[in-house]
Amino acid sequence: MRLFSTLCSLALAASSLALPTSDHVVHERRTTTPARWQKTRRVTGTEHVLVRIGLTQSNLENAYEYLMNVSDSVSPNYGKFWTADEVANTFAPSNETVAAVRNWLVGAGVAESRLAQTKNQGWIVFGASAKEAESLLHTKYYHYTDKISGTKAIAAEEYRVPQHVQQHIDFVKPGVLLPLTSKGPSAKHTSKSRPLGKTSVNASSLATCDEVITPACVAALYKIPHASANVSANNSLGIFEEGDYYAQEDLNLFFRNFTPYIPQGTHPKPAFIDGAEAPVNTSDAGAESDLDFQLAYPIVYPQTITLYQTDDLNYASGEIETDGFFNTFLDAVDGSYCTYCAYGECGDSPTLDPVYPDNYTDGYKGQLMCGVYKPTNVVSVSYGGQEYDLPAYYQQRQCNEFLKLGLQGTSILFASGDDGVAGPPGDDSDNGCLGNGTIFSPAFPNSCPYVTNVGATKLYPNHTIADGESAVVDPIGHPYSIAFSSGGGFSNIYPIPDYQASAVAEYFTKHNPPYPYYEGNASFGQNGGIYNRLGRGYPDVAANGDNIAEFNAGEFILEGGTSASTPIFSSIINRIIERRIAVGKGPLGFLNPVLYRHPGALNDITNGSNPGCGTEGFYTAPGWDPVSGLGTPNFPKLLDVFLNLP
Repeated sequence: MRLFSTLCSLALAASSLALPTSDHVVHERRTTTPARWQKTRRVTGTEHVLVRIGLTQSNLENAYEYLMNVSDSVSPNYGKFWTADEVANTFAPSNETVAAVRNWLVGAGVAESRLAQTKNQGWIVFGASAKEAESLLHTKYYHYTDKISGTKAIAAEEYRVPQHVQQHIDFVKPGVLLPLTSKGPSAKHTSKSRPLGKTSVNASSLATCDEVITPACVAALYKIPHASANVSANNSLGIFEEGDYYAQEDLNLFFRNFTPYIPQGTHPKPAFIDGAEAPVNTSDAGAESDLDFQLAYPIVYPQTITLYQTDDLNYASGEIETDGFFNTFLDAVDGSYCTYCAYGECGDSPTLDPVYPDNYTDGYKGQLMCGVYKPTNVVSVSYGGQEYDLPAYYQQRQCNEFLKLGLQGTSILFASGDDGVAGPPGDDSDNGCLGNGTIFSPAFPNSCPYVTNVGATKLYPNHTIADGESAVVDPIGHPYSIAFSSGGGFSNIYPIPDYQASAVAEYFTKHNPPYPYYEGNASFGQNGGIYNRLGRGYPDVAANGDNIAEFNAGEFILEGGTSASTPIFSSIINRIIERRIAVGKGPLGFLNPVLYRHPGALNDITNGSNPGCGTEGFYTAPGWDPVSGLGTPNFPKLLDVFLNLP
């Protein structure tokens, strides 16, 4: 991938590269070394290395088809979700692959007793001297040092494997990959709040929804009925938080002022991961966590909410710097992900993700939590970053996991970002854009085709609920200290998925953006192009995300962001699943195939844009657009669509 070519450039060799004196062929070759890495010296033959052979997984080429088979409403298998074991077994390496690699190693002199296979069957591991490993792989190992961080690593410039086992091997470590570090900040939510002092808002009035969005406004906008008093014990709404913590007193203040039917003390069920803790004192409360719960509870109550609070304070606060995102949550809800191999990465990244036990002061001293929680039917995530901030393979491995969770019936919704077609200012350039500061910067993990992205809308001044919403466009100072517009655009990693192909094609045909474009990341920025015409488009849907009433740190404030839109849409989906459970049906899993088949179940947004990178960004339009997606929820219509499915 071009964006990450400065980090690592790999070339898988064809069998024609076999050495004339050996049946070994070049499996991987690094054509360049990242500038920050310096080769220091050869590895001595007596040094110990842990050889890890990633085995080729089965059926990956069929993964998208499997997901559509249970997610697309026209499929006879819609809603027939898989178990975790079925997912693991389907994608595990074949018996033929395992036998071929083991036989090669034993035949080369590695005793059978030295070989271990991981629980998820993804790789074979054994310890060896460097001399033995070099002989086995026909390679030379070198020590490398990261000139910025001081991190040390062992790697080769190329290595070989026997031609007859090449098809069974994904990659080998130590191999050609050097540990990759992100180029940007951790994925975090940026608060856009403004204090208003004591609330004087009429909690039940709809006359001022253009000024303050209350629970009553949300219910009226999307025609959300009162919830039933009888709820399923197995349909808690999942909310993800990282480095931001709620305060119970803030929730109580909100309930007291806006939703007195919710009892004081109502709080999320803890699903704490790797030493995380919550709640915190009021003075330390985060605007994001408070916002998520204060938006979700009025919609789902008396349904419960499960809080996936991740990572100990050292990592969550940034005291120990890590630039990865979301992997420790995925580990906790799917134990196989802890060692899952894909795209040259096995398990979490030691340079991008938290490492446990955390031996720093007050760190979580336990082992990395793997498979300790069953994922809820819906998970709402109000955090994100940019594609350019992380290696492509890191994102692709994670994207595969979203697919696996969708196969098991979990719906995952992400906030689409708050910087329009750009990233956060200063992320890659002063204006958050790529290249020379003019190329649009797509968001991560939003561009993964197996998640549902939620953009932001608002009621413009002097507009009523009957007038309808528009896309958020808030310049600096109006009303927040930073600019805010709904994140949207096209991926530089993933192509347009089939389920949205016709919607994207219609947008380009009828509402063609007035900007030059490139086609595929291999042609990044060519001919002055500023976005990828062939990339997965996002967001998929939208909801209100501006002037949201909130209590934070004991004060009444107005908050904005797609981080507000996401818990609204997620809560509506959770309510719909509740109704399905009541009539003997189940969860919804991956939402997008059904949503794109039924755009009439959403309120189309046709006013506004998402500026950035010196442009007005993309524009909303009838149908899908890369600002508001398919539109905002219409609860009765969405309920009708999903209740009529198996």
